[in-house]
Amino acid sequence: MGGSWKLQDFAGWLGRVLIAVLFLAGAVQKAVNPEAAIALLAGWGLPGALIWPALVFNAGAGLALVAGVWLRPVAVLLAGYCGLTSFFHLVPDDPWQMSIFVKNWAIAGGCLVLAADGGGRWRLRRLPK
Repeated sequence: MGGSWKLQDFAGWLGRVLIAVLFLAGAVQKAVNPEAAIALLAGWGLPGALIWPALVFNAGAGLALVAGVWLRPVAVLLAGYCGLTSFFHLVPDDPWQMSIFVKNWAIAGGCLVLAADGGGRWRLRRLPK
């Protein structure tokens, strides 16, 4: 049974990291090329300045997933974020946008599993003081 716990812990950590990479890359993408996301927001009649809190949220949430701090609330917030932002990609005539729409819901599902499961034992329980 000891080996299965090690595999379960590794899988929980790796799953968190793989999900986190998506959000961390999104933060970097928003920082390096904000114009693309600003244009997407503008197309929906939203202020482009929303990109900056989204960048901070993506970066902070991604780091929290890697470290495993505040895991359940962060995972629930990320699931909601994925569900909400999926609608930017709801373009039934565009197969590429529809694949992103569905991917966002799959990531939301993975985040909900993290929220339910707790993400394994390989994590910080709380931030160092």
